[in-house]
Amino acid sequence: MAVSNKQVIFKNYVSGLPKESDMEVIESSIQLKVPEGTKDAILLKNLYLSCDPYMRGRMTNLETLYMPSFEPGLPLSGFGVAKVLDSTHPDYEKGDFVWGITGWEEYSLITAPDHFFKIQHMDVPLTYYTGLLGMPGMTAYAGFYEVCSPKKGEYVYVSAASGAVGQLVGQFAKLLGCYVVGSAGSNKKVELLKNKFGFDAAFNYKEEPDLNAALKRYFPEGIDIYFENVGGKMLDSVLLNMRNHGRIAACGMISQYNLDHPEGVHNLVPVVFKRVRIEGFLVNDFFHLYPKFLEMVIPHIKEGKITYVEDIAEGLEGAPAALVGLFTGRNVGKQLVVVSRD
Repeated sequence: MAVSNKQVIFKNYVSGLPKESDMEVIESSIQLKVPEGTKDAILLKNLYLSCDPYMRGRMTNLETLYMPSFEPGLPLSGFGVAKVLDSTHPDYEKGDFVWGITGWEEYSLITAPDHFFKIQHMDVPLTYYTGLLGMPGMTAYAGFYEVCSPKKGEYVYVSAASGAVGQLVGQFAKLLGCYVVGSAGSNKKVELLKNKFGFDAAFNYKEEPDLNAALKRYFPEGIDIYFENVGGKMLDSVLLNMRNHGRIAACGMISQYNLDHPEGVHNLVPVVFKRVRIEGFLVNDFFHLYPKFLEMVIPHIKEGKITYVEDIAEGLEGAPAALVGLFTGRNVGKQLVVVSRD
C-alpha cells in the first residue's frame, strides 16, 4: 500500500545566498517495501536530518565538487538518522537504526547503502548521530587529531567555534591540555564557548575592527593550530599570527560559499618563513576511523566531559529555513531537522 511521502525539493541552481524559495515542500507517495527483485536495498523512515554548510556547494552546478550537485526537481539529500522499515541487504534488518546520506523526505529507498553506519549505542540521544556522533563529530576528530597532530600545551584557535564541528574541536583540545580560543558571530555564542564548552577565551569577530589585532591580543605568543571554518579575512589575519611549524586544518570556508568572486589570500609569506603547514581534508577519507572515534568519545559523553548544543527545527516544512539560516549565523549549535520522533 502506498503512503504519503513529504519531500523537500530542490528547485534550481543557486547564485549568491540561498533562499527558502530555492526549495519547496511537496507530497508524493511511496510503497513501504523494497520493490520486488531489488537486491541490497533498504527502505528508511527518516527521523532526523542534518543541516551542514557543505550543502551550499551542492546547490551549484559545478563538476569540481567532491559530492554531486543536487538535481533540480528532486529531493535534497544529506546526512541523517533513520530507521530501517524493510531491507534486502544482508547487513541491515528491519528495526535497525542507521545514519548516513539519506533524502530530505519522510521515507527514502536507498539502493546502494554503502556508506551507512548501523547505530550500536542507543543509550545516548539519537539526534547526536546528526552531529556529535555523526559526520560533524568525525570531522572534528579527524581534523584535530589526524591532520593537526596536536600536543599538550599548544595554542589552538577555532573559528565558527560554536557550530557543529567547532564546539567539539575546542573541547577535544581542552581535554588534551591545550590553550583554546574560539570566535563566533554573537555575544550569546561567545558566552556559550566560555561557559558551556570550556574555551579559555572567546570573542565576537563582528565586534573586532582589526582581526589581526584581536588575534595578537588573545595569542601574544602566536597560534600553533588553527582549525579553519571561515576563510577570507579571517584566514588572512591568522596567517600573520601563526607560530613556527604551525598547522592549519582547512575544514571549511563558510565566508566564501555565497560569493561569486571569492576573496583572495594575501598574507602567504609567513607560511614560508614560519614553515606553516596548511592541509585541507574531507571527512570521507577518515570514516574507517569511526570505531576508534566512538571508543574515545562515548566514555567522555557518559562522564560529562564532552557536551553538545543542538538547534532543532521541527518538521520538514521548517527544513528550508533551517538550512538557509546556517549562512546568516541564525543557528546556535548543531542545526538539525526533526522529521519524526517515532
